[in-house]
Parts: sequence; C-alpha cells; structure tokens
Amino acid sequence: MVDALFVLAADSMEGRAVGTPGGARARRFLLSQLQAIGVAPVGNGFEHPFEFTTRQGTAVQGVNLLAQVRGTTDPDRFIVISAHYDHVGVRNGETYNGADDNASGTAALLELARRLRAAPPRHSVILAFFDAEESGLRGAAAFVAAPPVAKEAIVMNLNMDMVSRSETGVLWAAGAAPYPQFRPILLGIEPVPGVTLKLGHDTDADGPSNNWSGQSDQGAFHRVGIPFLYFGVEDHPGYHNPTDDPEAITPQFYIGAIETIWRVLRALDAEGGGKSLP
Repeated sequence: MVDALFVLAADSMEGRAVGTPGGARARRFLLSQLQAIGVAPVGNGFEHPFEFTTRQGTAVQGVNLLAQVRGTTDPDRFIVISAHYDHVGVRNGETYNGADDNASGTAALLELARRLRAAPPRHSVILAFFDAEESGLRGAAAFVAAPPVAKEAIVMNLNMDMVSRSETGVLWAAGAAPYPQFRPILLGIEPVPGVTLKLGHDTDADGPSNNWSGQSDQGAFHRVGIPFLYFGVEDHPGYHNPTDDPEAITPQFYIGAIETIWRVLRALDAEGGGKSLP
C-alpha cells in the first residue's frame, strides 16, 4: 500500500491532473495493479471515459476506473468504495505530487481490492477510482448520472480522501449525522493501535467549511440521496501545496487507517447483509 502511494506520488506522474500525460501514466499503473489483483472490470472494461467543460470553456476528457468483486449472499446490492486518483498537476513550474491528496486513498483502495478478492464480501462491491475530483467532483458526478447498476441497488458509498498524514493519529469519519444508521457501526469498531476514529465534520454546526459532506466525491452520492461515509484527515500544511510529498506521510498511521477502514467495511457489509442498511 505504501509502495503504491510512492509510485502514484512520484515526480514522473506530474501531479496526475485530469487530461494530462501524468494522469494517463497513473491510470496505466492502476490498471496494471487491478489486473494483477484479479478483480473483474465493470461492464466492457475498467476504463469509463467522460467529458466535461471547464469554467474557461475547455473540453476535457476524464477517465474513471471501475472494478468489482461479486457478493456471496447479496450480489444484487452494491457498496461503492471510492477514491480519486487525480491531483492538481504542475503549477508555475512546481509539481504538486498529492501524496496524501489523494495517492493515499487511491493506494488504500488497491489494498481493499486485494483484501476483498481474498475474502469476498456478502454484497457486491464496486471499486471506483474517480478522475477529475479536483475539477469539481466530475468523475463521481459522471458515475452517479449514469451508474453501471440501478441507482436503487447502491446501498452506500464509502469514500477515502487524504488518509495517510496525521501527527495526532486522528482519522475522521463523516456521514453519521445525515445517515445515523452508521453511527452504532462506527462506534462498535475495535480500535486499531495508533489511530483514533472520530465522528464528525458532517454538519454546519462549526460553519459550512467544516462540513465535509460535499467536499469530496461522496458529495455526488449525497446529492442524490445515496448514503455515504467519508474517511479523511483534517487539512495539514501540505494540503494543495508542493510539499504534499510521500516523505511527509506518517506511515504507521496510514497502515492503521487502512485497517480501520477495512474493519468498518466488513461491519457495514455484515449489517447490510442483514438488510438493516437502506
């Protein structure tokens, strides 16, 4: 997982901006990893292109990567696990490597794919590597606008964005306020050493800027009423800065954060298998 983060956040990826050679290079790496893990594509292939127009009127093509693991007992209900693989690219000659934002969530999604392949879930799982999050959640919006399965069959979205860098060891889970069915599940998770799971950042109580409900790809799902959980850390000095490099992550926290999210996923899958999730 850490190795994949270093590959995705290398200078050679040129910041992984949507529609750039660096973004395409990152996508080829992810494709090779998905093929090696042995997960199945969604539809006719892993790559799902979409187009959008920037505020400046420029047409851009993004590409989502979608894989799946079929459920064992409830294969017609789907959990979508997501992370965006794009970042902001090169600005004024400086490369923004985006190690935490969001090579961390992308590499974590690869690790969850490996674990799901080895221990298949009750629900079917769609593994969504979204493009163009930094351009306004465009990849997630394209997915929600034309989902590969019936919208009613999507149980929830679990999204990861910035999960590798925390000096305090705090991992936030947002979503239990608008979707309170998730609260007892989150509170029942066995703690992972070095990681404190906190619930919050999902209301306007501390101001709209502290409500993360729409600030990453889960926002596209939330807007159409699909329940979500979002995992991430609070902003740090590397956020959207050239200093968001792989050397700045906190590896033990990152490993523990992935284990925490895995435990949540297994608990959600078990609960949903019992039909108690929506």
